[in-house]
Amino acid sequence: MTGDARALVSAAQTLLRPPAGTAEALGPGVRARAAAMLLRLALDRSLDDFWCGVAPGMTRNGKHRILCLEAYTDRGTARRWYLTWNALSTACHHRAHELPPSPVEIQGRLLEVDGLLDALRGGTGSATTAAEAVPPPGPGSGRPVAPPGTPTPLPGARQGRSPVPRPTPPGAGGP
Repeated sequence: MTGDARALVSAAQTLLRPPAGTAEALGPGVRARAAAMLLRLALDRSLDDFWCGVAPGMTRNGKHRILCLEAYTDRGTARRWYLTWNALSTACHHRAHELPPSPVEIQGRLLEVDGLLDALRGGTGSATTAAEAVPPPGPGSGRPVAPPGTPTPLPGARQGRSPVPRPTPPGAGGP
């Protein structure tokens, strides 16, 4: 990752824990919300950096880059990234009927973002192409391979019978 995302995390840390002796012109809720915005921006920048190293065309595909992350990193990292981004997005939005996020809550998110920056930096070298990330179906992949032209049954469908029972006509003596 570039130092840009790390600089944003550092700025968020400064907002959450201002240096001793500085005048606090902003309340804790405003500082926490501003820190949440910086952390979300750091996550977005880190994901852009990740996709630049893996597949440069994915840097500006919006939500697709989040959805495809699981194919290029491990499932836990992708889910943590999405949940953290979602929580920070919620904390960024001002709603009249809700309290602002607490600095302690955003401090926990800051630690999560810091861990995700490290995880995405480590994941860049592990999967460089889609062909490596998603193995083709075959005997070693655990997915069955059907002969060409054979329709594949739906999961959970009963063989030889229709998966949906057919209604009997009225007066046919059904149950």
